[in-house]
Amino acid sequence: MTSEQVKSKIQSDGIEYFLCSFVEMGGAPKAKLVPATNFDEMSTDGAGFAGFAAGHLGQGPHDTDIMSIPDFRSLSILPWRPNIAWLAGNLHVDGQAWPYCPRTILCQQLDRAKQQGYTLNVGVEPEFMLLKQTEGQYHPWDLNDRLEKPCYDLRALNRNLDLMTRIIGYMQQLNWGPYANDHEDANCQFEINWAYSDALTTADRNIFYRWMVRTIAEEEGLWATFMPKPFANLTGNGTHYHLSLWDIDSQENLFLDPSDKLGLSETARWFMGGLLHHAKALTAITSPLVNSYKRLTRGSPSSGASWAPVYVTHGPSNRTQMIRVPGPGRIENRTPDGAANPYLACAVTLAAGLDGIERKIEPGKPNDQNLYEASEDELRKQKIEVLPDTLHDAINELDKDDVIKEALGRQYADYYIEVKRDEWARYHQSVSQWETENYLLVH
Repeated sequence: MTSEQVKSKIQSDGIEYFLCSFVEMGGAPKAKLVPATNFDEMSTDGAGFAGFAAGHLGQGPHDTDIMSIPDFRSLSILPWRPNIAWLAGNLHVDGQAWPYCPRTILCQQLDRAKQQGYTLNVGVEPEFMLLKQTEGQYHPWDLNDRLEKPCYDLRALNRNLDLMTRIIGYMQQLNWGPYANDHEDANCQFEINWAYSDALTTADRNIFYRWMVRTIAEEEGLWATFMPKPFANLTGNGTHYHLSLWDIDSQENLFLDPSDKLGLSETARWFMGGLLHHAKALTAITSPLVNSYKRLTRGSPSSGASWAPVYVTHGPSNRTQMIRVPGPGRIENRTPDGAANPYLACAVTLAAGLDGIERKIEPGKPNDQNLYEASEDELRKQKIEVLPDTLHDAINELDKDDVIKEALGRQYADYYIEVKRDEWARYHQSVSQWETENYLLVH
């Protein structure tokens, strides 16, 4: 969509304001409200922000403003406020693309793929929990939602129909193609699925979706969280990425081979081989928080399974694997969680996959075991590697991986590592309730 087409929509759709938006490292959306009467200036110069105040954007309080230049392809009219439109933007400083902009990092990787004739299509499955605050503590809001295995429970879904149908209705208005909604494996946990798109469109929509879900939940007096592991006894929030590489000219799915047992082409296998080869470094981006690694465990919550990957493996429709093949022509990476910045996650995923294709990295034999029950001896015999146990380990793996660091840009990669090492240090130096309960009266 061009600026002239947007101008036309201002008149035809009654747009009075724009939310000129961008995200920082953590994926938190930031924005300024710009009146449509100021559209010409916004479309050329963007909206200005003090970068240091907006999050981890590589700026200090002394630096010049960052400018978010809107990408009109992302235009989304708010279904709940149809006189306002949201626009994702790319950050610039002094007229130059800013290397600390996550959306720009993805755009650069997509340009690299385009030069090789590829486009990456991505579908996501973002899980979230609906919570309520009582006496300063958050807990699952529906006190009747207390089954040990609540997944797909119709009664609990029924109690949330107003909120869910409202979200789905809004997604239909946005032409996203929502096709399923269910109660997930934890109490008060839900998932809404919509049609896949090119990686940039999906990343934009994922940012908008998380904001939209939280906004609607707040209007109902609830808090929606995508935090990877909010409660120790409940299943965490994943955001599985379904991936396929397409020919940019013919729009042919290059992952599809109907003659293959799993329906995957040689290109798909090499792409998957790249993901597995770089898995430990990728995890620092797809599972970016200290809390993320409390989800990536085979330790069972109350439902009986974490549903999260622990090992660097792939297999057929087997949810204990890191990479699952749910059907012909696509693969599913199960490491990303609800805290992953979708721009950064898509960028490093694409870089790892392209490295796999370039080097023809074989992923090895598919694994069809229940890996949650595999013994240490079995794992050693099969030479199955383990994903990082902590953010600290994942960051160290990222620091050693030149392919993933190049995908982020060396400058940004070093900055990301610095920020995450500080996050780990602050966590490690804090004193938890568990420590107090176990040590205070004993020692």
